[in-house]
Parts: sequence; C-alpha cells; structure tokens
Amino acid sequence: MGKRSSARRLNQPQSTRGSETPLYAIDGGWHPDQNNPYTSQTRGPSTGRTDPNAREQRYLKTVKPRSANQARLMAALEEKTLVMALGPAGTGKTYLAVCKAVEALQAGSIARIVLARPAVDAGEQIGFLPGGLEDKLAPFLRPLYDALSDRLSPKQLRSMLCEGVIEIAPIGFMRGRTLNNSFVVIDEAQNCTYTQLKMLLTRLGWNSTMAITGDPAQSDLLPGLSGLTDIAANIEPMEDVEIVRMQGQDVVRHPLVAEMLDVL
Repeated sequence: MGKRSSARRLNQPQSTRGSETPLYAIDGGWHPDQNNPYTSQTRGPSTGRTDPNAREQRYLKTVKPRSANQARLMAALEEKTLVMALGPAGTGKTYLAVCKAVEALQAGSIARIVLARPAVDAGEQIGFLPGGLEDKLAPFLRPLYDALSDRLSPKQLRSMLCEGVIEIAPIGFMRGRTLNNSFVVIDEAQNCTYTQLKMLLTRLGWNSTMAITGDPAQSDLLPGLSGLTDIAANIEPMEDVEIVRMQGQDVVRHPLVAEMLDVL
C-alpha cells in the first residue's frame, strides 16, 4: 500500500512533500478553463463537448460581380419582380440567381425557394431513372444543388429540403399553383416551350421574385420549339421586368470557353 501511494505522487520539492494537499498524477484530471477564449467558443462550460452551433460555421465567399452585366443582374434580382438572364454558358446566370434567393431567404424577405428545371436531357437517352420524384429529378437539378451547397451547409440544406423551405418543383406539375412569398428560379429555360414558359410566368404570386435563366443558343428541343426568345421579346417593355443579356466577355470559366463561344 505504501509503494502504491508513493508511486502516485509526483516528484515534488522536499518542502511540499509533507503538505496536506499533495499533487497526484491520476486523481482529478484535466478540465478546460471556462474563461479560456480558445476553448469557450467551441466547447461547453463543463462537459468539454463541441458546441453544435460552432459546427455549422463555415467559410462563405463574398459574391461580387466580375462584369458590368453581372452587376446589372445582381441589382435587378434585388429590385425587379421578374428577371430574365439570357446568355452563353459560364456567365454566372444560375449561380447569381441562387445566391440572391438564399440571401433573401436568410434575410426573412421570403419564406421559401422554389427551384424548377425542365427534365430534358442533352440528346442522350439513358432510360428510366430509379427512385421517387426527387431522385428522378436530381440529375437535372445538380447545378442548382451545387450552387445551394456553396451557400448553405450540408445540414442546413438537408433540413430545408425536408421541411419544404427549399422546394423542387417539376415544371409538369406547376399548373394551377400560386407561388406567394417565394423566390422562384427557373433554370435552363431554353428547353421550355412557349406554352410552358407562359404557364410558369403566370404562377407568380404576391411578395415573390422570379428569375428565369437560359441560353437561347443551346436548346435541346427541336428547332422552333423553344419559347425563351419570343417570351423575352414580348415582356421586355413591361415596367417591373428586367432582361439581362450576357455576352462572351461575362464568362467566368476558363478563358478558352469564351474563345470557343466565338467560333462555335
């Protein structure tokens, strides 16, 4: 017993070995200091567990326009009710629309985000897709999910999708709906017919913003079926509508993309 007690004691100066409160190497253990600024922000007061709110903190890029047309598009998404962004691929049409939708949702200006995209493949038939409705639409909505994932944490995105705060709305099931207090993003609208776009535009409700993006030069429909160009020309004179036409100099992808767009 005497050997075990002596083994537990730390090597101390001769003056403290006979004190009433000797230091032990095992008893007690380490306890985080609650006043430590490096631990109090990420750990609980006494349990040492990680604060769940700190896990949701993540780096967010500041979205800034890189061209005059992008600046015009961002301003229009804040001021106008209906915005159409037309132009070549890589100009940030979809990304800027989704970013503004997330900003409006986080600011409390709207109650939900509605995302829609025509389920039209790029000329390659891969057969029937398994799963439910969301599983079947997931490959077509991947660009929208990527933009959302860049602005929201995975946990927030899953929660909002489950609660319906972010809604995936198939274009074929939109007829008869009224989208109030919403930010609606219609992506790849060049693959919508004139009738489909007319139906989508008339879904707009109170306190809502609708952004329609597309490239009229890259339609996957048969020639003459896309209604994006005609719809844009008909509604452009309206007061609360903004048509932003992107150009090759607005491409933010590899510089070779802008060069290829000039020759293809």
